[in-house]
Amino acid sequence: MRWADLLVLLPAAPYRLAAFPFALVFHFLCASGHLSLTARYIFLLAGGCLLAGTAMGSYTVLLLIPAAGSVLIHLFVSPTSALTWVFALQMSWQTLCHLALSSQELNMQDARPAFALSAIMLLTQKATSLALDIHEGLVSLQQGRGLLQRVLPLCSYLLFFPALLGGPLCSFSRFQAQAESSGTLPIPLRAAGQRCLGALALQGLRVGLATGLGARQGCAGWGCLPHVWAQALPLRLAYYLHWVLDEALLEVAGFGPEAGQGDLSFHDLWTLETTHRLAVFTRTWNKSTSRWLRRLVFQRCPIQPLLATFAFSAWWHGLRPGQVFGFLCWAVMVEADYRIHTFLSAQATTQGVKLLYCGTTWVFTQLIVAYILVAVETESFSTLRLLWTSCSSILPLCYGLALLLLL
Repeated sequence: MRWADLLVLLPAAPYRLAAFPFALVFHFLCASGHLSLTARYIFLLAGGCLLAGTAMGSYTVLLLIPAAGSVLIHLFVSPTSALTWVFALQMSWQTLCHLALSSQELNMQDARPAFALSAIMLLTQKATSLALDIHEGLVSLQQGRGLLQRVLPLCSYLLFFPALLGGPLCSFSRFQAQAESSGTLPIPLRAAGQRCLGALALQGLRVGLATGLGARQGCAGWGCLPHVWAQALPLRLAYYLHWVLDEALLEVAGFGPEAGQGDLSFHDLWTLETTHRLAVFTRTWNKSTSRWLRRLVFQRCPIQPLLATFAFSAWWHGLRPGQVFGFLCWAVMVEADYRIHTFLSAQATTQGVKLLYCGTTWVFTQLIVAYILVAVETESFSTLRLLWTSCSSILPLCYGLALLLLL
């Protein structure tokens, strides 16, 4: 795996930053009462189409087709069947796009296919979340309203520009409530400013680590353990950076997530870096996606829901070799984590033993997370085989063996 691929993760940051002025203008116009509700929906939808056209070019059509299909399903299919149809449409289309664009996505000279795939994945989240809300009776699409009044909020929700290329999943009911509220300018701007300062600090740390670790090439023996951890650290910081920027953009536009509902707060960052439980790390990592997967798959699957959830996550991410291996490995590690900590916590009866237990399992959690992240980002079988055969596979193998012994 090349460091250029590791460190240019989700290169849509310039487009996110370019959207900040539009988000600020939108929030100011809403707060001052210059935009009617219909105008707000049109502004958000037009901004999304403009951002998509700028970032994706001709690939924008790949995003508009499933968005239009989902809207038509909600208009003409009964609420009891809409979830099945939306899920089938979104995942079939997304899988076809992954297969068709997989080779082009790896071309770092043209990032448009990667932007399109990322936007389609986020569209799948929003479309299925809305279908779940309708199926469970949490949202009702009023049938008595005119066609435009029914279509415009749906299109705007699926394509609104602050959440087109990233951001925590926003429910349709919260989107409507925020779009209809006038909002107050200072509070979200203060929160967004804090997030931007945090993103700046993360970027500085990431660049410093990339400079310091960039010269490391290859590993041998037990040295592969710290080497894989060093590879994964800039990746984690890149994810943190983009999640913070995404939430800042939503804050500026007035669609900031509710407390504890975003992808990354500073409390979440502390939890991710200090927890000695892999299961806690998993629940905290990319929280809005975790909640979406739990609601869509885990709570609805009667057999092996944990394995099914991670298998679906691999499908949703694109089914590359590293993704399939990484997410299935992650499922086994989380199951083992539950059983290992249940066993060890019962044995840790003194303060010294508890400190040893927490410290050791924290190191193990950090190394296993690094192993999974590097595996998921691996693009080829040959590179994945090098990871399998290295000493960094010892900890996952030990956790798998412990799972078998503790079943």
